[in-house]
Amino acid sequence: MGPETLGSCEDLLKSLLPHLSGVLLEQVSVESGVLRILARTRSEGALPCPGCGARSRRRHSGYGRMLADGAVGGRMVVISLEVRRLFCDNSRCERVTFAEQVEGLTERYQRRTPLLHRLLAAIGIVLSGLPGARLAALLPAPVSRTTMLRLVMLTPDPSMPTPRVLGVDDFAFKRSHVYGSVLVDCETGAPVDLLEDREADTFARWLTGREGIEAICRDRAGAYASAASAAAPDAVQIADRWHVWKNLCDTVEKAIGAHRGCLDPPDEPLPAPAEDAGPRRACRLPRPGAGTPRSTRYTTRASASTVSPPNSAWTARRYAAMPRPPPPMT
Repeated sequence: MGPETLGSCEDLLKSLLPHLSGVLLEQVSVESGVLRILARTRSEGALPCPGCGARSRRRHSGYGRMLADGAVGGRMVVISLEVRRLFCDNSRCERVTFAEQVEGLTERYQRRTPLLHRLLAAIGIVLSGLPGARLAALLPAPVSRTTMLRLVMLTPDPSMPTPRVLGVDDFAFKRSHVYGSVLVDCETGAPVDLLEDREADTFARWLTGREGIEAICRDRAGAYASAASAAAPDAVQIADRWHVWKNLCDTVEKAIGAHRGCLDPPDEPLPAPAEDAGPRRACRLPRPGAGTPRSTRYTTRASASTVSPPNSAWTARRYAAMPRPPPPMT
């Protein structure tokens, strides 16, 4: 293969895999249905130490990394990458050596490229563990269900803008024992944050420094009201509809109970309750022949048919267990 053809193939591969633009491709092969790419880093300059930031170019050694990448043409992609390990020349730094990282291709302690990591994390967020693992196996990017859940847990929470209308209410971590607070954007219905308790100080600390909240929709508890008045005095406090109806129903019930004696008695007397005859039992009709031995019942049935009576207790029990008498013997 000539240099022009090699260059065109390399350009085509980098157009399909743009995150490989920072490395030198040495070999591309297909083995057992897996696309294997052999590459090495092209940088020979100084790199910053991740511990202290001091730049160094003094080489300590080199080692190979195996990275799984997103599938191409229905084939799994494995990148064998040769990277450098450099000395840290800062005597005050705790690190003696550090490994070279390629932006967009490698991350510390990771065996997958950031592209594949984001793809699997997105599948796990939508489908969770086992269904996500089944879909990933078809891409193909096979992982276990526990790996899928771990990638979901490693995904950072998205940054939520400060809502204009904030809703706050309590929820139970453990009912009747431990409660927290959930914050929701009332305009979009999206959850904003979770607080570890439902105390006024915790909610006030969350509100401090967040500008743009125009209204706070809350229940009628005093903790949320005092926190909103102290940390967001310009926000309008609104009692949410469910708690308004709940408080109204409780108040009406208490008022009716307090004036129960003012109600007129009914015109017709209520029917007297039936005498208590003990716990009720299911009424079952006795089946025909109940209380008689099976052999006697079958002998009675056999006498009305053309079948001769059984000549042993075992035969009588076997015949009695049949849904219908056996056919007559010829």
